Amino acid sequence: MCMFSLRVRISSSVMQKLTMVSAGASGGIGLEIVHLFLEQGAKVTAQYNSTSSSIQVLQANLTSESSVTQLFTSAIKTFGPVQVVVNNHGVWPKPDESLADMPLDRWKRTIDTNLTSTFLVVREYMKNLKKEGITEEQKDKAAFVFITSSAAKFGEAFHADYASSKSAFSGLMLSMKNEIVKIAPRGRVNIVSPGWIKTQKKAEDFKKDPTVVYPALATMPLKKVGLPYDIATQVVFLSSNKVSGHVTGEIVTVNGGMEGRLLNSRDDIDFERI
Repeated sequence: MCMFSLRVRISSSVMQKLTMVSAGASGGIGLEIVHLFLEQGAKVTAQYNSTSSSIQVLQANLTSESSVTQLFTSAIKTFGPVQVVVNNHGVWPKPDESLADMPLDRWKRTIDTNLTSTFLVVREYMKNLKKEGITEEQKDKAAFVFITSSAAKFGEAFHADYASSKSAFSGLMLSMKNEIVKIAPRGRVNIVSPGWIKTQKKAEDFKKDPTVVYPALATMPLKKVGLPYDIATQVVFLSSNKVSGHVTGEIVTVNGGMEGRLLNSRDDIDFERI
């Protein structure tokens, strides 16, 4: 029998040579991603408060071209060329809004915040990869990871703006993975797609009403909500050319095997009309 030992920690010598930008690091998933990259020895530029010398804290409006440019300029000035970007930036408008009644300004705001901002981050990253002075060794470590949502696959009633913006990431990712290799021949682009994740805010909601998560758990074999760490480990894995150097153009789904959304309860169905 052959026994394998899998360590979560990737070689520190590899990660210590990585410079990464985390776009959207203030939420539960974003914070966990930043923490794990720092533990692995990476140099991080993020919107996050920390006293670590390996992290730079910046505020940036990612819907602004100049702000995105400044984000990368500052990251490069402090830590050197950016090899890895994790795009976790986005907004989920809380009020339910049907397609019939959704105001145009909400639609535009969600698309702008989630999708247009991501395009600006992608564009700036690609521009900087093309600049002179970046070595082939640094380019070989190029990796971009999008964070999307199960809403991209299953949709989300009354949040079509959010689901549409996240679904569009698939087309952007597949286009980018074929373009990045023209600049960085070993560059890779992937997606991590979370399902329900127990962030601090979600944990508070679950405590108030544990049944709120039932529609998701009802179609989920594992019957549990994921943790931010479950997402962060996949992101770090996809960011390392040593352990996932032949993985690109993929969507890694982390949702406990969820097969969809439960739309109707038993009481919603008229069994006389089926």
